Amino acid sequence: MFHHARLKLTAWYLLIIMVISISFSAFIYFGAAREYDRILRIEQYRVIHPMQPGIMLQRPPSDTDLFSIPVPSQQDNELIEWAKLRALEALFGINIIILFLSALSGYFLAGRTLRPIKNMLDEQNRFITDSSHELNTPLTSLKTSIEVNLRDKSLNNEKAKEVLKSNLEDVNNLQFLAAELIKLTQYQDQNNNNFLFEKLYLLDIVEEAIEKVKSQAKKKNISIKLDIPKTQVMGDRRSLTELFIILLDNAIKYSPSKKFVSVSVRKPDSKVQILIKDNGIGIDRKDIPYIFDRFYRADKSRTKQEVVGYGLGLSIAKRIVTLHNGSIVVDSEIGKGSVFAVTLPRVK
Repeated sequence: MFHHARLKLTAWYLLIIMVISISFSAFIYFGAAREYDRILRIEQYRVIHPMQPGIMLQRPPSDTDLFSIPVPSQQDNELIEWAKLRALEALFGINIIILFLSALSGYFLAGRTLRPIKNMLDEQNRFITDSSHELNTPLTSLKTSIEVNLRDKSLNNEKAKEVLKSNLEDVNNLQFLAAELIKLTQYQDQNNNNFLFEKLYLLDIVEEAIEKVKSQAKKKNISIKLDIPKTQVMGDRRSLTELFIILLDNAIKYSPSKKFVSVSVRKPDSKVQILIKDNGIGIDRKDIPYIFDRFYRADKSRTKQEVVGYGLGLSIAKRIVTLHNGSIVVDSEIGKGSVFAVTLPRVK
């Protein structure tokens, strides 16, 4: 489809360019032909009315004078026709060159024009495919559980409650996935006007995020250490809070019990860098380039235990940082933990 659209757009480019080029060439040709005829008439007039030595022509020949002269000779006519033919050949050659260059340029420009649209469609198709795949897993589990238990003639109230409890977990997973997909869609929308950028104290944002993950940290007996000086950043409070919730949740999720997570700040001249460090199991080097991709989960390299999630958190975090004109990188090693470094513009 993309190739067909590119050829079609190239054809339109060529049509427009060649209409302009041929029109301009016709204008030049007929203008040159009139000039040749005018020169011929002037020369013929000079032959019929030669000037005497030392006497200047008082007035140029008028159109009446020129058109009233005798018809030019056959030789003169042949010379003019030859000149017109050469001019026509030159213009034809120029138009062939323009056609060739326009075809190349048009094909290149058509590709440049359509590439963002192609990338958007490819991204949309990948999004639909990935989402469908992720939604299919809990739906299949839910459907299978219901079908099996409906055929179970020995199903009693106690067993039915267990089935419903299991089904409720699958429904919660679906609800969580739907919420994550909505978040990702919102942060991918460049024209989203729901973001309010203002001066914010970084410590307030991080403390608000800690409150959201406090219960999770308490379950694993993980403490969070802060080392954040009085620093302001320009950003949207809601999305920045979401960013640190994702990173802190990730650090807690992949850390063993009774460890700690630290949040510290470095302040270069025009930016502020926030470091979220955990003492967990780390990330394999081969997985680091892909951890910000949508639905990517490096569970095999990070942990053998089952971890709840769909691989959307870090993708959302990346989008939030990008919307704030910042950057996010990770440094990690298996068995030694991970450090996520978020760089944001600083308010001086």
